[in-house]
Amino acid sequence: MIGTIETGQTLGRVFPNGKVLDNGPAWLRQIRDQASRRFTAVGYPTPRMEEWKYTNVAPVVKTEFRPSEYQTGASIAAIIAPLIASVHAIPLVFVNGKYCREFSDIGSLPDGLKVKNFSEALQADGDHLQQYLTCGLENAPAFVAFNTASFEDGAFVEVAAGAVLHRPVHLIFISASNGTPSISHPRNLILVGSLAQASIVETYAGVEGDLYFTNAVTDVIAGEGAVINHSKLQKESEKAFHIASLRFEQSRQSNLTSYSFSFGAALARNDITSTLDEGAEGILNGLYLANGKQHVDHHTVIDHARAHAASREIYKGVLAGHASAVFNGKVIVRKDAQKTDAKQTNRNLLLSEEASINTKPELQIYADDVRCTHGATIGQLETNALFYLRSRGIPENEARQMLIRAFAQEIIGQIKPEDFRRLLEGELDAKLKGAAGEMS
Repeated sequence: MIGTIETGQTLGRVFPNGKVLDNGPAWLRQIRDQASRRFTAVGYPTPRMEEWKYTNVAPVVKTEFRPSEYQTGASIAAIIAPLIASVHAIPLVFVNGKYCREFSDIGSLPDGLKVKNFSEALQADGDHLQQYLTCGLENAPAFVAFNTASFEDGAFVEVAAGAVLHRPVHLIFISASNGTPSISHPRNLILVGSLAQASIVETYAGVEGDLYFTNAVTDVIAGEGAVINHSKLQKESEKAFHIASLRFEQSRQSNLTSYSFSFGAALARNDITSTLDEGAEGILNGLYLANGKQHVDHHTVIDHARAHAASREIYKGVLAGHASAVFNGKVIVRKDAQKTDAKQTNRNLLLSEEASINTKPELQIYADDVRCTHGATIGQLETNALFYLRSRGIPENEARQMLIRAFAQEIIGQIKPEDFRRLLEGELDAKLKGAAGEMS
């Protein structure tokens, strides 16, 4: 189970029976042991830490979670089937962090593409993959270390050099607690070779009303000149907790476009890091909607490690009811990263007096020949625009929803493939409908 842990405590309050998983080869057990020691050393983050100042994980720590068990049934199928049907993609499905062969379809893949569940990939090619589990582990954040010590499965996607995928790979993670709070640790690794082109979609969902905790880690490695389009949709149960680390490593001249959509969970935290080599281009965009007492936190870091790289970042938030949000966006320009071109923006709509946002766009520049800008705005719906729509006979609530859709369209309208964009528009409409009574 999960319980309170402070620096230096044993693992008995955190991992079942005080032990990390002991399955797999010896080298994997050593990595898990190292990760568990790291987690014990740093403990759970608290609001006393600057990076967690406005996000309190006490509700996570106080809940006794049990390792989730694989399950199927009508409620699970009712979530998975529409997701597969709505996006023309190659689906790889997991239920409670475990591979679901029943709904996955990876039997016939295009040339240059390898898709497996991660546990199988580790058995078949562990010598090649273990470097990605150990990279940065000595300084890993608490929840990344927790994931490394505890993960059972996840997705492995490898695109060969020069390959061009005409269908995205859709990674689907479904959670259900079955009456007892449960926890899963999806671990995903995506390798895209030089000059390859690929689209990856991650979707996290669960049985509405269930209490569970998803602690996910995804690493995306882009080879030289690779082109990657990555999208993530988080629509967990509104009683659930979702904490995720998404890490991009871009080689020379690579091009990455990333979209993050956070609509669900009682508490959601996304740590997104992108490191750009020389001449790389990166786009990090996101949209978060929260109502009721939801809390959503995005911490992003765009690290310009070499010269002539460019990045663009736009995150937008819509908050109703007593919802709260955090946006902390950091752009780092290293000493040797001359000719960097970076722009960062965070815009927020507060639809009620009780909603709140803490936003902190930040630049750390150590080079002298750069072009970097950042900014943040917090506001309400424009009264003139609302009045105009009302004067045309449109009911107030419908007019508000129209303006919010227009605000979100800058992010959603750029999404590819089109069928995934339509899925997102449906999720947006459902979220707005659910928050209609709190838009005042």
